[in-house]
Amino acid sequence: MHAVNLSHPADFEAWRSAARRMILADARPEAVDWRVGSDAGLFGEAEPAGGGRGPGGRGFSVPRGFMDLAESVVCHRDPARFAVLYSLLWRLTHGETGLLEIVSDREVYRAEAMARAVRRDIHKMHAFVRFRQRDGHYLAWFEPDHFIVDQAAPFFARRFANMDWSILTPDRSAHWDGEMLHLAPGASRRDVPDDDALEEYWRSYYANIFNPARLKIAAMQAEMPRKYWHNLPEARMIAPLIREAGRRTAGMIEAEGTAAPAKATRWAEAFARELPPVQDDGGLEACRRCGLWQAATQAVPGEGPAGAALMLVGEQPGDQEDLAGRAFVGPAGQLLDRAMKEAGIERTECYVTNAVKHFKFTPRGKRRIHQSPDAGEIEHCRWWLTKEIATVRPRLIVALGATAGRSLLRRPVAVMRERGAVLATGSDYRVVLTVHPSFLLRLPDAERKAAEYERFVADLRLAAAAAA
Repeated sequence: MHAVNLSHPADFEAWRSAARRMILADARPEAVDWRVGSDAGLFGEAEPAGGGRGPGGRGFSVPRGFMDLAESVVCHRDPARFAVLYSLLWRLTHGETGLLEIVSDREVYRAEAMARAVRRDIHKMHAFVRFRQRDGHYLAWFEPDHFIVDQAAPFFARRFANMDWSILTPDRSAHWDGEMLHLAPGASRRDVPDDDALEEYWRSYYANIFNPARLKIAAMQAEMPRKYWHNLPEARMIAPLIREAGRRTAGMIEAEGTAAPAKATRWAEAFARELPPVQDDGGLEACRRCGLWQAATQAVPGEGPAGAALMLVGEQPGDQEDLAGRAFVGPAGQLLDRAMKEAGIERTECYVTNAVKHFKFTPRGKRRIHQSPDAGEIEHCRWWLTKEIATVRPRLIVALGATAGRSLLRRPVAVMRERGAVLATGSDYRVVLTVHPSFLLRLPDAERKAAEYERFVADLRLAAAAAA
């Protein structure tokens, strides 16, 4: 039996080096004892000195997918994770080259399940860390299910680069001094203050973004499990907000629609001055090119600086956008704002609009249920979008969903197949096609939602790089 001692529970680099030595020494999986820190075995032999040539007397290589899988699996809390990975590595290097594609294989299935659990835990840490302030330094306490701090911490270094902060967990801690990320041993909950002035601001923000009309308790608890609540300042507000949801929804339904902002009128007047006469008399606010104006509260213009390098085009205004007269202010807009920040994009430096400027919906009781615009409505409204593009002159446009893609590319699009590439248009701008943020909100499975959100952020990063 060969004993391998790793310095900490998620020591991927040490595991990779040791696994390579073991394969080169032709050490079978059952002959390797994987231990962490002080748990090292007392009776195992030392690792082989190396110098072997591996399977069949030669060197070896493994698929990149295995290394990606291993990097996640080593963060799992299962004590057998290192042994499972080494067994898979042994099999891959001893003739089972297509092993990872056999999802019914017991070890492949077990490793994939561990990796999914780790990715889900990282997503939860990104979502539910809350900082408290002490003497100018920001502290947060989090209790992950797995050993994920090493993988999760770089996200916070990018997002909060101008803060000095520490994230403490029972197993490991991360510290950022504004320049370097430092990883250290675990800490205690007592090291983080129980409350501070920031929490009241956070609770106020949470209360104002809570939408009682879209409340789905089961979905909320699936996305925000109760085990995280005791570290969330907004948790104490959840029960009262749920109790009041019915009354607040009724008040929203009874309230009158808001007037269009002055910005909409200015855009309409500018367009009316620049454009030749058409079948309607006025500008955007008076548009009658299709029948959507009859039920909508108002036309919703885009917003952003002229000369913006990046433009984002959605489908159409939603319920809240129709009432507010502004694009992307509802739940999809809030998700888009979060994703843009993670992608390093400032919304104030972009121009944001929709392919169709009036809200299309079907009344259902007191609710207004979204309907996608048809090809004719998209075509009627393309004239407005063309004028916005000519005014802003972006280098690149992000098409959020199939409707925006169809309007910009003048053809039906397959979002899932065509996303993730920079598409030429024959004009002065290019297009990156991705999903609409409302697609992410509709996904019922939390794990798939997290994965699709990461793909969405990656698409936005691609767009930002291409626009630059």
